[in-house]
Amino acid sequence: MTKTITGSCCCGDVTFTLEDSFSNFYFCHCEQCRKLTGTAHAANLFTSSSNINWVTGVDKVKRYDHPGRSFSKAFCECCGSGLPFVSQSGKALIVPAGSLNDEPSKPLDAQIFCAEQAQWHKAGVDAAKTEGFPQ
Repeated sequence: MTKTITGSCCCGDVTFTLEDSFSNFYFCHCEQCRKLTGTAHAANLFTSSSNINWVTGVDKVKRYDHPGRSFSKAFCECCGSGLPFVSQSGKALIVPAGSLNDEPSKPLDAQIFCAEQAQWHKAGVDAAKTEGFPQ
């Protein structure tokens, strides 16, 4: 039996559940994913387009579809957190890993578009690691 996992936005207005049944898990370093996330890479899980149950706040989910390319982002209109969305082709539900409240069982498949990886991210992999803010 597949486990049900939960997810939400940062402010908690949008909540959802889905089955822990993912086909792919990628860190994408492409320029578009860096722009959409505001960070070094997108961390996206892929599953069946019907694998989502919006529990609360579906009316607060907004979506951006790039007009000339096939990439999108869904987000909470209140806090801006990334949220799951059905791909423009309709073939997959794309779930930002950071929107999950539980750890998915799917291990990372690959880091993709590494040729576009930011140099500051490459250097940062070896930076000092702390439990919280540095002292």
